[in-house]
Amino acid sequence: MKKITRHNLLIALTYSITLIGGMFLGYKFLKDQGFKIESKNRYANNSNQKVEDIIHIINKNYVDDVNADSLQHLPIDSLLHQLDPHSIYLPPTKAFEMAESLEGNFEGIGVEYYILNDTLLVTNVLKDGPAFFGGLKQGDRILKIDSMVVSGKSLPRSEMMGKIRGKSGTTVQLVVSRQGIIAPTLLSIKRGRVDVSSVDAAYMLNFETAYVRISKFGANTDKDFVDIVRGLKAKGMRKLVLDLRDNGGGYVSAATGLANQFLQENKLIVYTEGKHEPRTDYFATGGGEFEQGKLAVLINENSASASEIFAGAMQDLDRGIIIGRRSFGKGLVQEQFPFEDGSALNLTIARYYTPLGRSIQKSYKKGYSAYQHELEDRLNDGELTARNVKAIDSLQQGVAFVTAAGKKVFSGGGIQPDIYVKLDTLGYNKFYANLVSKKILIAFVFNVLADRYTPTYLAQNLGSFNMSDTDFKDLVSYMQVKNIRIEPKQLAASKSIIYNDVKVMLCKYHLGDIGYYKASNLTDSVVKTALASLQ
Repeated sequence: MKKITRHNLLIALTYSITLIGGMFLGYKFLKDQGFKIESKNRYANNSNQKVEDIIHIINKNYVDDVNADSLQHLPIDSLLHQLDPHSIYLPPTKAFEMAESLEGNFEGIGVEYYILNDTLLVTNVLKDGPAFFGGLKQGDRILKIDSMVVSGKSLPRSEMMGKIRGKSGTTVQLVVSRQGIIAPTLLSIKRGRVDVSSVDAAYMLNFETAYVRISKFGANTDKDFVDIVRGLKAKGMRKLVLDLRDNGGGYVSAATGLANQFLQENKLIVYTEGKHEPRTDYFATGGGEFEQGKLAVLINENSASASEIFAGAMQDLDRGIIIGRRSFGKGLVQEQFPFEDGSALNLTIARYYTPLGRSIQKSYKKGYSAYQHELEDRLNDGELTARNVKAIDSLQQGVAFVTAAGKKVFSGGGIQPDIYVKLDTLGYNKFYANLVSKKILIAFVFNVLADRYTPTYLAQNLGSFNMSDTDFKDLVSYMQVKNIRIEPKQLAASKSIIYNDVKVMLCKYHLGDIGYYKASNLTDSVVKTALASLQ
């Protein structure tokens, strides 16, 4: 594969995950870094003093021995990059947003939106949230937030978001345009506490097998899972496909809490250990909701941290079959140290190990920049696409461990699946990457197709639905209006993935997360492999 082709493929894949997989969720815009605990201590907010405090914190808490003298007089980011890729400094806004994201709730109005043509398009209103009771509806276009006109202003997403969200009990006034109503509508919405489940979707794939998608490990993940599994069991669930792909992690306690739902009492789930942190073992307490049924866990190269804790435990203990591609390889535990100005230091204090003693952390000896591009290297090497079988086989040259059932598993560089499923790159090319990067497909769905199809029609025809010939012709015309140069051969080559993307985005708009995953899973080779493995 030529370098430019690989680059375009990576762009397409990255944007596809970001744009189609949920970038229009107003409250899910952060990737979790993962925490063990939060410190209650607070430190000085003076810049010079902050650097001194950071070095002091490193000396007392860092996972390994470090020469603190070598870190003097470095900027904070450079200082931390000398340690490892996951020790990071968070400015006040990012620290707040990350903590809020993982807590499973936030203060706001409970709305999902997408910035379309410099306007906030409401794509979903959370049921029983402040926006729901305040009269905001799906399809509304927000023109004004309080006294600030936002439509046509080309404002950054973060700035728009900051104007809508706010403290519980305060009021925000929105001026919206609504289809069928000529005059703009003024809504006054009282902000409140909005609960957000970390379980994106849960439904029955067939009469005995359920599908559950978990996007992150937040404070309430295990409780959310228990409530959902009880409902699925009432529908006949005896087997489960648990999807942790693109799950960047979260709280260690959330991962162990979820693992506890699958394991018998006294089974070791994970342990952590560092220079200043004595070994801490996490055991299952028993009485979980799904200790007996068959389990398939889906992972990929973006499954990290807490996701790897869970998958590693299931694999080491022969509890479930792991399917997909090698996980990210983050086996470092961070503790958060907050400062007086609201900023925070997330410092690596320990490593975590699977029940058999495997370290999952991939190497970062080549430096921060190389670490950041490691997934791109996997693509270039052919590991993700099965283009280079030797690259995949070489992963089994690390230290081998043997499970009780006699299965060999390996340490270092993430969790390797029991069943490998290559990345499906059919249709990914330069033309498609251009469509996705310029948001043409999403804009077409929201501007044109959303009004052509109803939620009822999509729900009733999910398995057979596809764009009509008229829809596709209109899409091509829409591309031309948006100054996209049509390349007939590349358009033909990417037609199947364009059809699928449009379908799942339309289902996302009209049927929510569960509609998105139901539509996406119809053609998902990893889900199909999981179903076959559970027979």
